[in-house]
Amino acid sequence: FGGIGKEYAADRAAAVMVELGGHYGLVNLGGDVRAIGPHADGSAWRIAVQDPRGEPGRTIAYMNVSHGAMATSGDYERFFEHDGRRYSHLLDPRSGWPAPHWQSVSVVAPLAIAAGACATVAMLKPVDEALAFLQAQDVRYLAIDANGQRHAR
Repeated sequence: FGGIGKEYAADRAAAVMVELGGHYGLVNLGGDVRAIGPHADGSAWRIAVQDPRGEPGRTIAYMNVSHGAMATSGDYERFFEHDGRRYSHLLDPRSGWPAPHWQSVSVVAPLAIAAGACATVAMLKPVDEALAFLQAQDVRYLAIDANGQRHAR
């Protein structure tokens, strides 16, 4: 369940909070975030997007979320380099090799499990296919391709 465990747990924790009378708050499990309504003042939560090639914790953007979730999939947390090439833990099922198309994909969706699934699927696809997929899912996203170019909706 490593691929969806955090997202499922975030959605379940949010559901429990609502069942117990919670109206607003955040559940953050390892960077996968589920919002339970906006801040008490009605403003959206600003969720940081980490720079996939910067110092750990360096923020390159924020995504506003009032309801729903944001999850990120990337090649920058679990990887190694050999002969100048980066090998991440995200393997393309068609080739068996690390997916080379993206540095990171962050997605905002109604549920954390949907955001995480969309982000991971997009990471495995070439740029044009991934962008078409994300647009078809009708989600907001910030994606950084292998060349460092940003794509957003």
